[in-house]
Amino acid sequence: MLNMVFLVNSWLSSFNQPGLCITVAVLLHYFLLAAFTWMCLESVHFYLALVKVFNVYVPKYILKCCIAGWGIPAVVISIVLIVNKGFYGNGSHSESNPFSNFCWIQENIVFYISVVAYVFLIFLTNTAMFITVLLQIHSVKSRTQKRSRFWKR
Repeated sequence: MLNMVFLVNSWLSSFNQPGLCITVAVLLHYFLLAAFTWMCLESVHFYLALVKVFNVYVPKYILKCCIAGWGIPAVVISIVLIVNKGFYGNGSHSESNPFSNFCWIQENIVFYISVVAYVFLIFLTNTAMFITVLLQIHSVKSRTQKRSRFWKR
C-alpha cells in the first residue's frame, strides 16, 4: 500500500483538492510508519526465535503483533491530526509542471518528530536486537567448539 499511495500521490495532488491531498498524505505517512513498525516487530520476533528459544509462549502473539504493527502508527497519525490537520498538504515545487506537486507533511518539525525520530528509534531497536542475536550465535558457536575440543581429547 505504501508503494501504491506513493505512485498515485502526485497524480492525486494535481486535482488541487485539499481534502484529497490531506487524505493521501495521511495514508502515505501511515503506511510508511506501518512498514517500519512491522520491520521492528520482525526483529523482535527474530530475537525471540534465536535468543529466547525456550519458554517464550506469548498468548495471542499474532494478535498483539497486529495491534502493535497497525496501531502504533495510527496513534502517531492521530496525534498529528489532532494537533493540526494542516500539517498535511500539497507541497508544490513548480507551477509549470502539475506532477511536481506532492501531498506530504508540510511542517519540518512535524516531519522530524513523526518520521525521522520514529525511524531512528526503530533503527536503534533493530540494531540492539541484531547485536544481541549475533552475540547469542557467537556464544553458542564458542560453546560448541569447546565441547568438541573436550570430546576430542
